[in-house]
Amino acid sequence: MQIIVNISLKHGVLDPQGRAIGRSLTDLGFDEVSDVRVGKRILLEIDESDEARARQRVARMCETLLANTVIEDYEIEITEGESE
Repeated sequence: MQIIVNISLKHGVLDPQGRAIGRSLTDLGFDEVSDVRVGKRILLEIDESDEARARQRVARMCETLLANTVIEDYEIEITEGESE
């Protein structure tokens, strides 16, 4: 089973990398961009057939290692196919 974990900074947490990218986009003429937030995407292959158990295990991975839950939120997405 393939799992996608999207990790992003919580609202209200300063994102200096996002601000730098936003300024650069404006400097390059992309004036329609008003805010940029940078995050992480983690792809996992899990040997588990039960979606509920897989989601529970990945949530524990996020709480333990993958995300800093003080300043980051995470979303878990289960996909059908295996990665190539």
